[in-house]
Amino acid sequence: MTRTRRLAAALAMVAAVALAGSGCTVIPVTGPLTVQETGSGDPLSKPFQRMIAIPPRPTWGPDETIRGLQAAMAAYADDPSILAKYLTPEARAAWNPSGPVAVIEDEYEIVPSTPRDDAAQAQTFTLKGRWVAKIEEDDSYTPTAGVSPRTFQLVKAEGGGYRVSGLEDGLLLTNADVTRAYRATNLYYLTGKTQDRLVVDRVRLRLKPTQTYAQTILERLLKSPSHALKGAVTTSFPPGTKIESIRSDERVVINLSGPLSLSAEDTLSAQIRYSLNKNEIAKGRVIEIQVDGEPYTVDRPSADDHWLDDTSDTAYYVSKGAVHYMGQDGPAGAVPGAAGEQRTGYSGFAVSRDGALIAARTSTGISVAGLTQEGRWQEVIQGTRLTPPTWHRDGSLWTYDSQNGVLLRYDPITGRGPDRVAAPKLSGLDVTKLRIARDGVRVAVMTGENTVHIGALTGGSAGTMLGAFQVLTTTEVGNKITSVAWEDDEHVLVLAEGKAGQTLNEINVGDGEVVGVPLKDPLESVTALGGRVLAEAMTDQGAKIEELDQDRQTWTVKIESDAGSPLFPLG
Repeated sequence: MTRTRRLAAALAMVAAVALAGSGCTVIPVTGPLTVQETGSGDPLSKPFQRMIAIPPRPTWGPDETIRGLQAAMAAYADDPSILAKYLTPEARAAWNPSGPVAVIEDEYEIVPSTPRDDAAQAQTFTLKGRWVAKIEEDDSYTPTAGVSPRTFQLVKAEGGGYRVSGLEDGLLLTNADVTRAYRATNLYYLTGKTQDRLVVDRVRLRLKPTQTYAQTILERLLKSPSHALKGAVTTSFPPGTKIESIRSDERVVINLSGPLSLSAEDTLSAQIRYSLNKNEIAKGRVIEIQVDGEPYTVDRPSADDHWLDDTSDTAYYVSKGAVHYMGQDGPAGAVPGAAGEQRTGYSGFAVSRDGALIAARTSTGISVAGLTQEGRWQEVIQGTRLTPPTWHRDGSLWTYDSQNGVLLRYDPITGRGPDRVAAPKLSGLDVTKLRIARDGVRVAVMTGENTVHIGALTGGSAGTMLGAFQVLTTTEVGNKITSVAWEDDEHVLVLAEGKAGQTLNEINVGDGEVVGVPLKDPLESVTALGGRVLAEAMTDQGAKIEELDQDRQTWTVKIESDAGSPLFPLG
């Protein structure tokens, strides 16, 4: 039996036991044992697998020692004592576990950095694995790519085996480690300016055997959002708020302490309700919130979803320059006013939140028309290199002036010329598309033909800034992105094409998770709202509108000909 197989056998001999109170299964780290997850029946918990590492063995060589060390890193949050046994006293004093958690693929190799010499007292080895992601200290999850080499210095130990005398700071986990011990979690904060809507912040939380998943969620909710939303959202929980207890019988009772405001009942209840329910915790249950054991508020399950309400779900499309309503089964007539009249030179249409106004780009700027019989097109922003317009949920209209390198915001209520909004990170970039999410906070920005970034609007009305950018996706040289649309608060649809054909991907803006959408015909553009996805498809007979079926595998033609540029309000 090889040393590696002896390691696997030793790990497999660790007993698998169930921790009934937390829905946690204890399994040996890196062992070949597969344990099926089973729930504990506690509506506040999530089943998961706790990992147990074992100390280094005197019969292990360098390969087994480093693999055992990596397993101890996976179990470090639950039991840091095992990892320390792999290190020399000097390494224990120098090593720091804090910082981003590096995540690599499950299969990796360990190779000597210099010609291997089993007689040498000290040797250097490199762990070579492919990057998967990193989990930041604020719990945000960022996909990464490439090879992640890590070096380890090993010395022979008295009595046999090896100890690690030098290693890089931070924890190194495999993708399987993260799948077992972490959960993708949606936290809900409030829009920074109006506080009338919730904004989702997706993080990766490590499940703990000593507490329920509900408590893990709420304790994280008391903290600041991840860096992607810093300065863009706010919270109902003042500093000093604590979770004293959470229990569940016929209702979920959450006891808080701290300087909570009586005027924050609605917003605080919404943050708690959505942060639990959207993670499949306490769904359908009454939530009673207490402060220092005294009643504060009671939140009952409701079909009212105004905290995530987006807008009217009316669909539109364009035929020969005229904007039309689109019913569930096909055309529903032209919109009233000038926007419903056939004309050329108008493109990039966008409808406001309430469906009262429509905007379009022309060769000289951005024009707006009211969707009434008296509505007429009026140019409100001038420019020859403007991105297609996008509406904010507050009723303002936005575009990026690529010629002058400025972000512009027009308020139809004031009727003044557009204001400039700070966006320093876009300086010098070729901004080609700009789409504000329906939550009014996140913004998708396309640069050139190949890259989509996600940013956030921070600050108040006087100091609004577009920042906090991170790359969402990029295509290879020679390919290009042709359409970008918000599907919901969490996902962006990205249509791209290249020599191999077209791809339509649904991308989670919180953690970069990608789900491909099958295509039927070549597409020109996509739009989405409320679970519906519409697309302009090109066929030999011309442009038509197709809708993605609920199974998300097939497309159904809704309008057979002379129909393009489908759109919903906002997004």
